[in-house]
Amino acid sequence: MAESAEKLWYVLHTYSGYENKVKANLESRVTSMNMEDYIFQVIVPEEEEHEKTDGKDKVKMEKIFPGYVLVEMVMTDESWFVVRNTPGVTGFVGSHGGGSKPNPLMPDEVASILHSQGMATTHSTLSFEVGETITIIAGAFAGMKGKITANDPDKQKLKATINMFEREVSADLDYDQVDKL
Repeated sequence: MAESAEKLWYVLHTYSGYENKVKANLESRVTSMNMEDYIFQVIVPEEEEHEKTDGKDKVKMEKIFPGYVLVEMVMTDESWFVVRNTPGVTGFVGSHGGGSKPNPLMPDEVASILHSQGMATTHSTLSFEVGETITIIAGAFAGMKGKITANDPDKQKLKATINMFEREVSADLDYDQVDKL
């Protein structure tokens, strides 16, 4: 298989219950083996579970895909080797064994998973400033203008106020939902 020069998302199979340990091991290996230009993000998709015990509401994080970890990487022989030989990784999903490279996740699958984790699906090259006026290009407020009240460049999210029916409404937006005026 030809080596890909683009960042794509792959799924790792791990021992169930070791997902966070694999994430920590892999992040450590990326640094120690100088693979920062090939292996970018490692996530263990989780969601909040609410349960009542003894009349108290408890919130705990449940893994959405037990036994699996997602990794964003450029697939090369070296990056494949580093990930594949990380302690706790049993293999890549979509690999046919015998050293074959796996198939990446489809973009719509990645977008759905990242969105469920509150992460931006695309990294905008735009930067935004609090107080700046923006145009909303996607979502419920598409076509409207807003003024930025808060900005989180790491998560690629911002808050904006929008004038709607002569009232100010606050909206939480992803960078990929807005454009500069």
